[in-house]
Amino acid sequence: MDTIKQKIEELKRARGAVILAHNYQIPEVQEIADHCGDSLELARIAAGSSAKVIIFCGVDFMAETAAILCPKAKVVMADHTATCPMANMLNASQLRDLKAQHPRAAVIGYVNSSAEVKAELDACCTSSNAVAVVRAHNKAPEIIFVPDKYLADYVSRQTGRDLIVWNGFCPVHMKILPEDIVSQKRLHPEAKVLVHPECLPGVVAMADEVVSTSGMAAFARKTPAKEMIIATEEGMVYRLQQDFPGKRFYAAAGRAVCQNMKKVNLAKVLRALETLNEQVRIEDSIRVRARAAIDRMLEIT
Repeated sequence: MDTIKQKIEELKRARGAVILAHNYQIPEVQEIADHCGDSLELARIAAGSSAKVIIFCGVDFMAETAAILCPKAKVVMADHTATCPMANMLNASQLRDLKAQHPRAAVIGYVNSSAEVKAELDACCTSSNAVAVVRAHNKAPEIIFVPDKYLADYVSRQTGRDLIVWNGFCPVHMKILPEDIVSQKRLHPEAKVLVHPECLPGVVAMADEVVSTSGMAAFARKTPAKEMIIATEEGMVYRLQQDFPGKRFYAAAGRAVCQNMKKVNLAKVLRALETLNEQVRIEDSIRVRARAAIDRMLEIT
């Protein structure tokens, strides 16, 4: 293991590379990364990066976002088969059809979508800023929000806006059930419940805080609470425990595991640095339009 880590560090310096990893990655990948974060954090880091090579440890739409924001860098996926089921639930043609049915609507899309879908948006959003992005479009007669219907439900409740939604969802967050929260609260009655807004409405209703993964880290930093139940993909528990060793974190449901996120390991990171083979390439006609939607999000937040 140490030999692989050493080789990664040496190649990273030689390539002028930076390694970005999502919070749901396995511990060894989080440890080797230069930056760990949620979609918004990693988008901001990519946008401000001067690295020649970005090795992305996450799923495909995240690497595409980095490639959109850093067209001069080589963005390489550690595992190109790591896809997002939610992002795959909506394609650009389907979104164009929906837009044609609602020609006066502002079109807002979750970052969990393909580059082609982002190119059809007025603004992108993440779980941490979706409410702010919708509020920024409050003068629009209608708002289309895709592809996550559960994030849309949360945003609608927070903003008071009826949204035109797509029937998309995160299969991992759907595995977390209200009874899981009840069970964990019995075991840890003093623990605060932190819930990702991709969760089912019944789970969201039981939260002390509804937050993105970066929001969970921010809450853990400021709260006097010593225990927290974490209702998101189980990889976030490791990140929180490392960052805040004086507190305890419990996964709401151990079965909430994203197998695509878990595909990356140190051997794949090393191979990506060695070969640069899985480079993400996006046509300029798509990239420029998708960049406009992402920039609009970053302006708002």
